[in-house]
Amino acid sequence: MDDLIAALTIFRKYANPRNPTHCTHDELWIMEVGDDLSAEDKKEVERLGFFWDEDEDGWKSFKFGSA
Repeated sequence: MDDLIAALTIFRKYANPRNPTHCTHDELWIMEVGDDLSAEDKKEVERLGFFWDEDEDGWKSFKFGSA
């Protein structure tokens, strides 16, 4: 859970939408946060289990997805 909280704290610096996440098919999506994170923050969220999906233009993780 610590990795998820750390990643959400980083994403919060870039957006704080009312509905910040979406989970489908074992994928946790971070909503309304673009690929404009600093290089340091990108490296850290990737280390924590998220990656930028170029096809869907969004951050997602299989590490924290549903079921």
